[in-house]
Amino acid sequence: MEACNVVRMRVRPGFEAEFLAFNDPGHPDIPGMLDAWLVQTGERDFCYVARWVSRDALVAGRGPMVAELDQMRHMLEDLGPGLGVTDPASGEIVSRKRTPVVPFRGEATGVGVASELGR
Repeated sequence: MEACNVVRMRVRPGFEAEFLAFNDPGHPDIPGMLDAWLVQTGERDFCYVARWVSRDALVAGRGPMVAELDQMRHMLEDLGPGLGVTDPASGEIVSRKRTPVVPFRGEATGVGVASELGR
């Protein structure tokens, strides 16, 4: 069964450009990793999301992921008591919604979606 991990982090003020440059080429290939994304969720907040062929592959990939984290640890802000610089979560994917691609021409406000669907 496929698995996913999500790691929340916050970049220290003044390190945004360095952080984005470090992550620009993407992450190194790790056996069993299917996809990976870096999602900006706030001004300096990010989530790293990866999809794996299995939970075992995810567990085996933790070493390389931590090694990569160690290279950017100085750029990250402590998230608070007991967390350190990351807030990770992982598990097996138990549900997936697959939808057909619907053309979208509107902005983030959703303008254009209803007209695309004939509503």
